[in-house]
Amino acid sequence: MSYRVPFIDPREHYRRMKSEIDFAITDTLAKGDLVLRQQLRDFETHLAEFVGVRYAVGVNSCYHALYFSLLAAGVGLGDEVITVGHTFVATVSAIVHTGATPVLVDVRGDYNMAPHKFEAAVSPRTKAVIPVHLNGRVCDMDAIIAVAKKRGLAVIEDAAQALGASLRGKRAGSFGLAGCFSFYPFKSLGGLGDGGAVTTNDPEIARFATLMRFNGEDRQTGEFHYHGCTALLDNVQAAVLDAKLRHLPNWIEHRRQTASLYRKSLEGIEDLRLPHFPGDEYFDSYQNYVIRTTHRDQLRQHLQEQGVETLIHWPKPMWEHRDLALENPGLGETESICKQVMSLPMSAETTTAQVEIVTGCIRDFFASRPLSVAVHAVS
Repeated sequence: MSYRVPFIDPREHYRRMKSEIDFAITDTLAKGDLVLRQQLRDFETHLAEFVGVRYAVGVNSCYHALYFSLLAAGVGLGDEVITVGHTFVATVSAIVHTGATPVLVDVRGDYNMAPHKFEAAVSPRTKAVIPVHLNGRVCDMDAIIAVAKKRGLAVIEDAAQALGASLRGKRAGSFGLAGCFSFYPFKSLGGLGDGGAVTTNDPEIARFATLMRFNGEDRQTGEFHYHGCTALLDNVQAAVLDAKLRHLPNWIEHRRQTASLYRKSLEGIEDLRLPHFPGDEYFDSYQNYVIRTTHRDQLRQHLQEQGVETLIHWPKPMWEHRDLALENPGLGETESICKQVMSLPMSAETTTAQVEIVTGCIRDFFASRPLSVAVHAVS
């Protein structure tokens, strides 16, 4: 189906970036730099500087970034790792593949980990916690780290959706033992395929991830130190990501301006919750613009009929996928979120005119329902 307002527009993104992307690819290929060459090292240096850490290690997915970080933290058989139920399944799969048991807790109204739920879930077997910075908003890391320090737990940040987001000037991926990022094409910094990175201030974590991503081999000495994985970020991907990284601050600012346009047009609609949460100390990067309503399915159908593409990330909790063999943790907020949230078009290419189309369709939908507009603004 062809949408007049696509969720994202990779064709337009490439058109705008064509000269830089093409040069990054052809320059890399012309030099024969395919694996573990300067382009990857340059991107890792620049990414570490952007996040505000000493090291960044390019891998082929955020899943591998999480998996390696957990292993480096000593997580294994018999341990428990606490994370949220409202996240992509790869967060939990990384825990399972270490041999540890995932313990799922609920989230707050901003879709991020509720610190008091995390603290209540800590047991003698708990080894680590994975706060997930969802939709471009950093978790309450002050509270989470305070609990982790008190209980001696490693903090591994799932920052797949939060590159560039910050709390009190400190960016996602720089709070814990390690930060884990995704460069899936739909992300604010997306590659031409999948990709990821580990960020850290710990040289041992960086070395472990560097060895594990290439079959456990130290490429300088030829010595194998682990039974590792084939999980390297390719040089061509690194070159393209490095070219894009220079534009990321401007793209994030565009997302924030787009979010403001959505808010200006949609606030005041009853039964429509917008992702503008209190706290001047937060700098949200708006990886996703997530609205919430009990009329979600009907609204989405209306928008589709009007040519507006939307996305529902997880329409049912991951434990309802029976083959994953996860116990139902009884997370009421997570269950409600799965039934009520929907992401509106949001990218560096989303235009003011497109926002006007989307918001106009939404307002038309709610205007056709009784008592649809309230006098209060969204907080």
